[in-house]
Amino acid sequence: MGASSSTEQVSSEQREAETLAASTGALPVLQKSFSRLSNPETKAIPVKSLQECFSIAFHDAMRESPHVLDYFLQLLDHLGPSIAEVYFMSEKGGIGWVEFLRGYTKCCGRMSASMSLGALMRVFSVMTVKVGIPSKLQFESDDADCKISGSLQPNELLGLLWICWSMTWSSRMSKFSNEKLNLDLPDINNLVLSAVVSCAEVGNDLNVWDCDITKLELQLPAGKIHTWALNTVPNLADCFVQFVHVRLQKTAISEQSEMEASSSLISDVSPTKSCDTHVLTCGSAWAISLSLRSTIGQEILRVCFPSNEERSEESLLYRSSIHGKGLNRFWSNVEGYHGPMLMLIASSGNSEGTINSRRWIIGALTQQGFENKDMFYGSSGNLYAISPVFHSFSHSGKEKNFVYSHLHPAGRVYEPHPKPVGIAFGGTFGNERIFVDEDFATVTIRHHAVDKTYQHGSLIPDQGFLPVEAHILDVEVWGLGGRTAKEIQLSHQKREQLFTEQRRKVDLKTFASWDDSPEKMMMDMMADPNSVTREDR
Repeated sequence: MGASSSTEQVSSEQREAETLAASTGALPVLQKSFSRLSNPETKAIPVKSLQECFSIAFHDAMRESPHVLDYFLQLLDHLGPSIAEVYFMSEKGGIGWVEFLRGYTKCCGRMSASMSLGALMRVFSVMTVKVGIPSKLQFESDDADCKISGSLQPNELLGLLWICWSMTWSSRMSKFSNEKLNLDLPDINNLVLSAVVSCAEVGNDLNVWDCDITKLELQLPAGKIHTWALNTVPNLADCFVQFVHVRLQKTAISEQSEMEASSSLISDVSPTKSCDTHVLTCGSAWAISLSLRSTIGQEILRVCFPSNEERSEESLLYRSSIHGKGLNRFWSNVEGYHGPMLMLIASSGNSEGTINSRRWIIGALTQQGFENKDMFYGSSGNLYAISPVFHSFSHSGKEKNFVYSHLHPAGRVYEPHPKPVGIAFGGTFGNERIFVDEDFATVTIRHHAVDKTYQHGSLIPDQGFLPVEAHILDVEVWGLGGRTAKEIQLSHQKREQLFTEQRRKVDLKTFASWDDSPEKMMMDMMADPNSVTREDR
């Protein structure tokens, strides 16, 4: 079973391997998994069994992206054999207990994000060789922290990102069913273009608005790709780590649990089709989740992988094309939600008319709900350039002007210096980095020089130093606080609705008689408004 008994002599190598595996908290799972995969006679796991364990089985590949790699499915077929070859050393009889623990530690052990990313790229390099394509990645040694040189083309990077998406898809879907499902490949061209802009010296020759990634003849240095991934999508390597752990964990569960998982229902609608009508697509949601090292990333992934119990629409709090444009409509749908929110703005054109036909999307993530205040507030947040190029801008650590949301005051009072009415992120009053007017008609984006709250960078391509005023096409707000935050908001809305209905009602019992009632007064006025009535003194 892999576990050493008290009567057996435990070697120092086995004790060291078990200690490292126990530090991850997965030693009991590994013991059960080894027991089910290994041959009782040889007490080793056959190589073929481990290869099948790490292979992804699917019914059909459905593509949302217009750029499809011909060899991607061949790459995916070699995922299991490549993982077993690189990290699980086999002997004549198969993979022993110590080699099994060492392989797991190399994949899922406690290590830095840089080392995990190197492990992922090493597996991808072997996959490309097995397909018949010479790998351009070079590793100085077999150490996990060795230097990686060489390069990748944009289409090869797209294949690597799709492999990571497939591993995330498999890890999430395996919790609901053991049956073969359709593998949905989302459009992640914004991620590839983000790497191209950051890693290649393209200058002004690259047209990000209309770019065919498969035709880009560029070489992206491996070192720059490594740096880009750590800064933009630091959770990319976790796709590989979670995949290996979930696969071995799945083999450790009992047969009865497998039958229950296979009989559980999942959403009949594919992940990409369930959100292809939204501003937040599956590819964009996945990209945002990769940029967050918190539980919020897992909430965003529910948009990509909805189950029957939790539909993705439940997290959608507001959409201007459905609920109506304007700050009042917005406020009536988000008021009372106390949790993280993701606001997306789809726009086109600018005041100069240079990109009138171009559609771009930006976003802002807040760690708390919106409040009606005449000042900036918030504790943390992120800004996102989502389409056509993905970038993430976190807190700079200098100022705390995260979010501003102000409605017209209920009472008409004179204000010598009225505060702007609308929603803003970053910057200062009058120089907000992102400002949405109260009618949700236009959005103004200013240069990052006016903002000391969020990190520097362009929110749209070719932004320039002057402010950009664009027409708003659609606005979405997604609640990322889970089911608890949604239930609290529903109770708040019911309470507000009850108070509104009570204020609208007129209790006739409060009037002394019919002569004092407002109905009697109105009827008298309608009958003869000029009649002279005697006033009682």
